Amino acid sequence: MSERRCILTGERADPAHLIRLAIAPDGTLLPDVRAKAPGRGAWIGVPRAELEQAIAKGRMRGALARAFKGEALHVPADLPERIETALRDDLLARLGLEARASNLISGFDKIEAAARRGQVHLLLHARDAREDGQRKLDQAWRVGEEREGESFGGQRLPVDRDALSVALGRHNVVHVAVTDAAAADRLAALLGRWQSYLGCANAAPNSGSADRDPLGDGPSAVAQGRMIGTGSKPGLTEDEGLDRVDE
Repeated sequence: MSERRCILTGERADPAHLIRLAIAPDGTLLPDVRAKAPGRGAWIGVPRAELEQAIAKGRMRGALARAFKGEALHVPADLPERIETALRDDLLARLGLEARASNLISGFDKIEAAARRGQVHLLLHARDAREDGQRKLDQAWRVGEEREGESFGGQRLPVDRDALSVALGRHNVVHVAVTDAAAADRLAALLGRWQSYLGCANAAPNSGSADRDPLGDGPSAVAQGRMIGTGSKPGLTEDEGLDRVDE
């Protein structure tokens, strides 16, 4: 898919960095994080805090009016929360799919052994993982990647072990190691976009997923929790920032 323009900032970016908004049949504006809903859609690429500010100050309504040419819309008060939930669910659903495809492993001992053998492409820790467990697995991964002494390690997720366990259909999942390179790229892209929207930097610097650069924006894209730039750019035409999925 070609680059899209954020309706709030005017900056163009790969859709993997952005969040699509679509109109439901009743006119409600809803997140379409997989960009598959039919009809017209608009794209945003700002963190949640900036979106909330844009909504509060009326900038979001003005941008939507330009993008959808005055079409009657209902913007739910909890749109920022709905977007966050959709991004969370998208990542967890992908983790479940990769688990069923045998592209990842869980369990401390299994992960430690695979990491030391250099078989891990992405290492994830639940939000409530113990610091010593995370530290030991990060060290095992550094050994396997021959990167001892570097600031290199797994990423702490914005969800706890209960959410991970449900997503993977397994008991007490605290750590996850992705052993397939393509699966690691898919997951890193979804995680990076979610973290960017949250405006946080949960990713470890120089983590394996960042080195592969799945979003095409270097290690800082994930490590700094950044989406596209957030400076306002005036002068958008009415159709900029729009797309039609079924074209």
